[in-house]
Amino acid sequence: MIGTVSTVGAIAGSLLAFKKTVVDPIEEKENQIEESRRRANRKSHSAHQG
Repeated sequence: MIGTVSTVGAIAGSLLAFKKTVVDPIEEKENQIEESRRRANRKSHSAHQG
C-alpha cells in the first residue's frame, strides 16, 4: 500500500515538474507572441488614421 502511494506521488511530482519546465514556458512564449501581434496591429491601425 505504501509503495503504491509513493509511486503515485512520484508520478504526480514528475508530471508537475514536466509541466513547469516544458508546457508553461511554451504557453508563456505563445502569450508573448500574441501580445506582440496585438501591439503591431494597434500601431498599424493608428499609423493609418491620419
